[in-house]
Amino acid sequence: MKTKVLVFAYLVVLVCLFLYSFTQIDLSLTFSKNAFAASLVKSFQHIGYFNRPLSGALYLGLIITLFSFYGLFLYLVHKKKLQKKIVWSLLIGATAILAFSYNAFSYDLFNYIFDAKIITHYQQNPYEHKALDYAGDPMLSFMRWTHRVYPYGPVWLGLTVPLSFLGLQLFVPTLFLFKIFMAAGFIGSLFFLGKILRKIAPEKELFGLVFFGLNPLVLIESLVSAHIDIVMVFFCLWSFYLLVKEKYVVSFILFFLSIGIKFATGFLLPIYLWLFMQQKKKKKVSWQRVILFSLGLLLSTVLIASLRSTFQPWYLVLVLAFASLLASKYYVFVPSIILSFGAMLTYVPYLFIGNWDPPIPQNLTTLYLTTCVIAVVGVVSIFFARRFNKGI
Repeated sequence: MKTKVLVFAYLVVLVCLFLYSFTQIDLSLTFSKNAFAASLVKSFQHIGYFNRPLSGALYLGLIITLFSFYGLFLYLVHKKKLQKKIVWSLLIGATAILAFSYNAFSYDLFNYIFDAKIITHYQQNPYEHKALDYAGDPMLSFMRWTHRVYPYGPVWLGLTVPLSFLGLQLFVPTLFLFKIFMAAGFIGSLFFLGKILRKIAPEKELFGLVFFGLNPLVLIESLVSAHIDIVMVFFCLWSFYLLVKEKYVVSFILFFLSIGIKFATGFLLPIYLWLFMQQKKKKKVSWQRVILFSLGLLLSTVLIASLRSTFQPWYLVLVLAFASLLASKYYVFVPSIILSFGAMLTYVPYLFIGNWDPPIPQNLTTLYLTTCVIAVVGVVSIFFARRFNKGI
């Protein structure tokens, strides 16, 4: 009974996050022409845009509450007090609720939709044309980054153009088709994550699923903001599972499809080639070392992307997917939790103030550096504490 109450309470918090997301509907976006719905949207927008202290406080409260539940669920799984059925109920429930939220914290989903629209509606090449080339399009009134041409791999277009066709150039249906597609990528990622763990560390399957699937950062960036990264992760984990099973041809096909969505997974190519050679030679593979090297390579992609422009929380989704394969190790667990929480604080200044003007960028840089220092200190402290306890 206590578990059911806990699950219910958690789902209520997710419903609150779902509702909060609609406070961030862009003021230039007409979400519905129905009078009642339009009035409801305006009441939500009033909180998000005209009562920013309340909006910021609500977000901060939601984040703290979600991380509190996250820690509790991890503890219960660690103590083997959470059954597999309950874990999957939580994951599917979270997906069902947040798949229909508004992409509150990022405008990237609109760019994905418009990139496909350039092909389906304008019959032109998004690698050569940008949103600003279509000045009369109503979507431009609520988009950002309209000056850039398509920056992703061709596979993403192959996946999203059919969604654009199915949306019939109607914005809201197309928006939710894209959101449902991202949700499918999230569930698919969890499915193959579980299968990988059953092969390399079966006793850690549930812990890994909770570690990744209920991480507030992963939920928000994959299901609420609906970033492309979760589909890239899905193909990468599917590929990695087949690599573990030594099904190389399909594994490499899926791996290159992942790279063809967004190029970050390309950094794992050395790992794939090394594993292929080790398995062909029938040598025993240390999966702990493989995952650690993979994490090192993936963290380098986050660093490169952050230095090129600025750090964004969704850069961590791919890293956390592989971290979940080794989440029971304190030197993976501790920094993952600290960095995830710190990254989710990124949105607090904007929600309170309404812009990203100085000194916010400088303050965020300080936040990220402080978070990294805390993570390192936490790991080092645990390391020496364990050594000290062994010496007693």
